[in-house]
Amino acid sequence: MATAQQFEDLHVWQDARALVKDINAASKQRDFYRDIGLREQIRRAATSTMSNIAEGFERGSRKEFIQFLNIAKGSVGEARSQLYVALDQEYLNETRFSELKAMAVALSRRIASFIAYLQKYPDNSRVCLPTKR
Repeated sequence: MATAQQFEDLHVWQDARALVKDINAASKQRDFYRDIGLREQIRRAATSTMSNIAEGFERGSRKEFIQFLNIAKGSVGEARSQLYVALDQEYLNETRFSELKAMAVALSRRIASFIAYLQKYPDNSRVCLPTKR
């Protein structure tokens, strides 16, 4: 497996970015957009997922990275729960809801697998190595 040199190399971060993009697009629909509280909360939850993956990676230590990945996993769960609110309020149709939910579930699973992978390393190991210039 290739070593990531920056958080942008991580598939979990790339997937989180795609989820943010799709949730932002979905929440621009007229009725959804008017529900400012839900719109902003679901956007913050999705963005938090992406941001916590990046922040954990940049911290450098495996232990802190795992901690931030767990927070990211919680945030994607929060976004998934809010998708149900959007469905129940009829801001999303069943098809769009299912697409976004599938993305969130896949991301959550990928984060969980990544956490399990990282837990195989010693506590004092570093996540990212400084790049040579």
